Amino acid sequence: MKASRSKQALPLSTRRALARLGEELSIARRRRRISMELMSQRAFISRNTLTRVERGDPSVSMGTYATVLFILGMTERLAQLADPALDKAGLSLEETRLPKRVRERSGADDGT
Repeated sequence: MKASRSKQALPLSTRRALARLGEELSIARRRRRISMELMSQRAFISRNTLTRVERGDPSVSMGTYATVLFILGMTERLAQLADPALDKAGLSLEETRLPKRVRERSGADDGT
């Protein structure tokens, strides 16, 4: 099987974050006393794929990670991944673009 170029191009910090996600999914599964066999059956994936998920393999589809999160009752965390309210860099950039002063338009009707 040919290795994906995008997998090789992943920054180290991203690979570490995926490995951490995999480890945390493994811990969550074991805390719930769900065997690998049962988890793979519930997720409709092979046991080998589940092992790859729990290792944080970036070549596993996001849908598979989402299914595992659902089975563990952690779906709400998926929705928070790109939450604009938690985007520190985006909020900071937006703040720097705010006008220094806000002036009323001359001749504008205030509606009263």
